[in-house]
Amino acid sequence: MVLDIVKYGSPVLRAKGVKIVKADETTEKLVADMLETMVAANGVGLAAQQVGVPLQLAVIDVSDVDDRPSSMTIDGKPVDIEKHMPLVLLNPELTLGEDKEEGIEGCLSFPEVTGDIVRSKHVKVKAQRLNGAVMEFEATGLLARALQHEVDHLNGILFIDRMNAAQKAGIAGRLKRLQSKNRR
Repeated sequence: MVLDIVKYGSPVLRAKGVKIVKADETTEKLVADMLETMVAANGVGLAAQQVGVPLQLAVIDVSDVDDRPSSMTIDGKPVDIEKHMPLVLLNPELTLGEDKEEGIEGCLSFPEVTGDIVRSKHVKVKAQRLNGAVMEFEATGLLARALQHEVDHLNGILFIDRMNAAQKAGIAGRLKRLQSKNRR
């Protein structure tokens, strides 16, 4: 089922997600709905907060993005990203690489708002799968950026928080309108 995506102004977007101790049928249904919602919205990632549920849960799929390449390695070996998408991440933890790069980002919770955000080029990820197994991998490119963006959501951090002051000032009017329209 396609869920409503929470927009900026809703307090749940600032909520730190609760750790998932054990996935159950409710978690599995939420994941299925989040994946359907992400696809319907043409997104590459979606955090549980964005559908109104403050949990440490995110879904990501960068397999259909050709103009912003990604890489993924498991146990030091490159893998075919498409075979690992969509990613379902419970309680993800990131270790950020030192090298940074600026790149354009948008967010399904901020319609028609984008900005240049500085992120690490490389991330190491440790997360649980729905079955409870721990997965570890490394990522670069759009996948690394999407991971950082979604894990920020899980901690109540929004991409606008990472904008420089000039960018944020440039979109202040749109943000104020969004916030007042969606505050509940």
